[in-house]
Amino acid sequence: MRVEALTSDHDRARFESGVDALDRYLRTQAGQDARKNLAAPFVLLLPDGTVAGYYTLSSTGLHLGELPAETARKLPRYPLVPATLLGRLAVDRRQQGKGYGRFLLADALYRAAGSEVASFAVIVDAKDEGARRFYERESFLALPDQPMKLFRPMSDIRRLFR
Repeated sequence: MRVEALTSDHDRARFESGVDALDRYLRTQAGQDARKNLAAPFVLLLPDGTVAGYYTLSSTGLHLGELPAETARKLPRYPLVPATLLGRLAVDRRQQGKGYGRFLLADALYRAAGSEVASFAVIVDAKDEGARRFYERESFLALPDQPMKLFRPMSDIRRLFR
């Protein structure tokens, strides 16, 4: 298995995660987003070249007031705090239950932590309760007024890869 940046050589037509919006994004929008520098899509490839999953990374900003008070107190009073958005993460339904979601998440966190662009945290918008629980098990914290929007501080992520 390997994870690499999405290219036009990757066959995305058969990818089915079970979530139509995620499948449609990979098939029709991900390549355009990559070409326009709106998102960086990465695919998990099986040894035969089949796309088993994918995720996207992009830059975002987080309003200081969205963070928990104890976290915000430690930061400068900038109106926006730079962050990395893990915009989408999906695994093909035929490959689910094999740990590929965690593998993709670890790869995304590793890439985010290795970036030379400043980022306070990785942000995710959980699509449903199952996704929220997945991210919480991976030490993401819900924003106080937005329980489906979670973050994990970059300082914590970098400690994972030391």
